[in-house]
Amino acid sequence: MSTRPVERKSTSDGKTRKVWVVNICRKDPATGKQIVYRHDALVQTRRGAEDQHRKVLNSIADGTYWDTYGKEMENDEESDTLSEMPTVRKFFEEFLGYAKIHNKHSEVLSKQGLFDRYLKEAFGDLKLDAITPRKIDAFSAELFSRKLHPKTINNALAALRRMLNYALELEVIDKVPRIRQLKAPESKFDYLTFQELDQLLAAASYNPEWRAMIFFAAKTGVRWGELSELRWLDIDLEKGTARIERSFTKGKVTTRKNHHAYTVFLTPATVEFLKQHKHDKGELVFCKADGERHIHRRADVALKRCCRKAGLRQISWHVLRHTFASHLAMRGVSLLDIKEFLGHRDIKSTLRYAHLMPDHKHKAVSVLDEPMPVNETAEPETTAELQPGTKSESDPDSGAPMTVSDSVPDGLNTNVLSAEEDEVIDDESDDSQRHIALTSNESLQF
Repeated sequence: MSTRPVERKSTSDGKTRKVWVVNICRKDPATGKQIVYRHDALVQTRRGAEDQHRKVLNSIADGTYWDTYGKEMENDEESDTLSEMPTVRKFFEEFLGYAKIHNKHSEVLSKQGLFDRYLKEAFGDLKLDAITPRKIDAFSAELFSRKLHPKTINNALAALRRMLNYALELEVIDKVPRIRQLKAPESKFDYLTFQELDQLLAAASYNPEWRAMIFFAAKTGVRWGELSELRWLDIDLEKGTARIERSFTKGKVTTRKNHHAYTVFLTPATVEFLKQHKHDKGELVFCKADGERHIHRRADVALKRCCRKAGLRQISWHVLRHTFASHLAMRGVSLLDIKEFLGHRDIKSTLRYAHLMPDHKHKAVSVLDEPMPVNETAEPETTAELQPGTKSESDPDSGAPMTVSDSVPDGLNTNVLSAEEDEVIDDESDDSQRHIALTSNESLQF
């Protein structure tokens, strides 16, 4: 169904409203002419838009479209309906209205920035159906010749692809041209060693608030936006956990990255630190004296000042996230646990820390050199020789029923937990193991 709600700013009062739009792109079966119908729904509800969409399709099928809607389009000068294929510049405005409803604020700003910097100049005046693989390849080559990083070029191509996919969903175009992304080198990351982190915390002692934020970021791996939006209601000091659900990005409170909340497990030292840091300035855990949120730019300057005092290279707040994960990897914590601690949805994002675990592969294969357990060295029992045409009682084909004790060797416990009991035990052991993994990384004094 090609009906979509989009956000549109009114020219009269400047307010943004949600508008239901009907989009149809079909060939006239009688004349072979391309019909592009894009019009605001007469009844501004989902059902009203769907009814209008159905009526237009029926008029195309029975050959009455041009007599009914064609004349209406020609006479309605103030209508948003387009009788021809829209340009990239025009359609991107509609795509952005769609993105404002379905994407985070920061993602909308990112798409707008990529279009303004790169896409508008190359494709802005082209019709949507005039974008070809050759023109896309020429666009990539032009950006590459300007010494842009392959990841930046890929981001611009991804924004173009999303816009074209949306046009395909609305049936404005028949197909999306092939878009080939560049091979980008694996991104490198910086992190502080154990000694460097101690130096940084010592240098930050001149300002207890900055030191507190650096300490918490390095011990939990939260991003800056999550750190600045952390509230006391998100923290459970008794359980030693913090729930990360929101982020402050581009001046707005939004859901965290990928819209996926996760739980941070706190070390005993971090819990004790939070108890001492408790204040009544407001709901935010880290804030200014008046309870207001710290400005990212000012916090970034403060972190670099602490780096200079410590005699270290200047770093960003995100380096503390890499530091948290790197220290866990160097202490032998599994990548699956690190993935959970960082809130990654894909293990590929966590694999970047695998090289910091130099011995984990050797330890994994070293089990092959260990002596075999005693219970596995026992020779298997010999079975009685069967007469031709007879079947063993334990043979599944014999038809004889088998019990649990028949299939379990002697000496093994045959008690079976129910699914509910097993799930409870797994959940409890899961959380305790994560706390143990973090506690093994505890080396800093708050």
